[in-house]
Amino acid sequence: MTTFNFPADFIWGAATASYQIEGAWQADGKGESIWDRFSHTPGKVLDGDTGDIACDHYHRWPDDIRLMSDLGLHAYRFSIAWPRILPNGRGQVNQAGLDFYSRLVDGLLEAGITPFATLYHWDLPQALQDEGGWPVRSTAEAYVEYADVVSQHLGDRVKNWMTLNEPWVIASLGYLMGVHAPGQQDLDEMLPASHHLLLAHGWTVPVLRRNSPDADVGIVLNLTPQVPASPSAADRAAAWTIDGTTNRWYLDPISGRGYPADIVQSYQRELDYIQPGDMDVIAAPVDFLGVNYYNRGIHRSNVAENMPETVQHSGESTEMGWEVHSESLYDLLGRLHFEYRFPAMYITENGAAYPDPLTDDGHVHDADRISYLQRHFQSAARAIAAGVPLKGYFAWSLMDNFEWSFGFSKRFGLVYVDYETQQRILKDSALWYKRVIEVNSLQA
Repeated sequence: MTTFNFPADFIWGAATASYQIEGAWQADGKGESIWDRFSHTPGKVLDGDTGDIACDHYHRWPDDIRLMSDLGLHAYRFSIAWPRILPNGRGQVNQAGLDFYSRLVDGLLEAGITPFATLYHWDLPQALQDEGGWPVRSTAEAYVEYADVVSQHLGDRVKNWMTLNEPWVIASLGYLMGVHAPGQQDLDEMLPASHHLLLAHGWTVPVLRRNSPDADVGIVLNLTPQVPASPSAADRAAAWTIDGTTNRWYLDPISGRGYPADIVQSYQRELDYIQPGDMDVIAAPVDFLGVNYYNRGIHRSNVAENMPETVQHSGESTEMGWEVHSESLYDLLGRLHFEYRFPAMYITENGAAYPDPLTDDGHVHDADRISYLQRHFQSAARAIAAGVPLKGYFAWSLMDNFEWSFGFSKRFGLVYVDYETQQRILKDSALWYKRVIEVNSLQA
């Protein structure tokens, strides 16, 4: 039996996102988001599910804070819905939206839970998408206006800010693959979208520092270690290329290195949307990097197609079909520290979807999730011991919720949600997590 201890000031939390849990999609002056439009478009989301109600967190947030308290969470990572604050994306402010998040923040603080706010977790105001969305520069300008309004209102109490959640997903799944809102499939939209997302981040960092003195400001990236299927030079090159499009395309510019030259060349585009000074803006120093980790990718060279090819793994899987590979989290954290030297890091999302049936005894016995979390916690502890400045861990997710194009078919939560009654039930994994938090260690 090995004991893995965490630093005394290590922060244990859980995470959610606004569209996935809030519901109240037309309440109190909220504007339409791209996910409202996308989920109401037939054929876009499994079973025609929408986030119209979701977990009804908008109305049930006091009960949800009590759940967090029951779990002993130190912190809660949530996102703010842009169209609740600026229904048209810019201009007129919706005070009711600001008041909702103000009540939420006050409730968290009263419960002794530190708020970690994400300004953008994918729910762009539809009005801005109608003007071109993230592929146009004006959306980044509108984002700064939104961030300014929110941080002026909440910056006296929120001292941990994340500008964006997973810009790779926003740009690639939303504007290239079309499986996320707004459902576009165009490389010439994806590339400027990725740039304007990073530009919005860079422009916002000093705004948050001005409006929220003494706050820590960072960005959240979904990072997937990309490994070769064999030691061959061709397979190693294939994995490096995928690493470039998914990881380095975002890590390098925010670290002051610009876009990776090999990937710029591979896209064979002019990138004429990049204006003088943009790369300096994007490289604004951050206080931390948020790391969302779920799995690794395995790749080989496809000589016939002259392009990398993803290899299906043969190991243990979650219900999403993602490989369970906790060792890659250790490798990733080490790479981020020793190669990029971020001053601090948080695991801002890590978790797994499993079937999670509610049994006759009224409980959810999710032993697979406990095993998953235990192994990833071990990797995090080992990384800290190796010198990685990892400051906290946020489980994905606090509760079952709307899982984007999968609708309500996948359950990631520590807390089971009955979507018909909105009853919340602590899963076995939630009770296990509570014990880990209490002792700030685990044994394996």
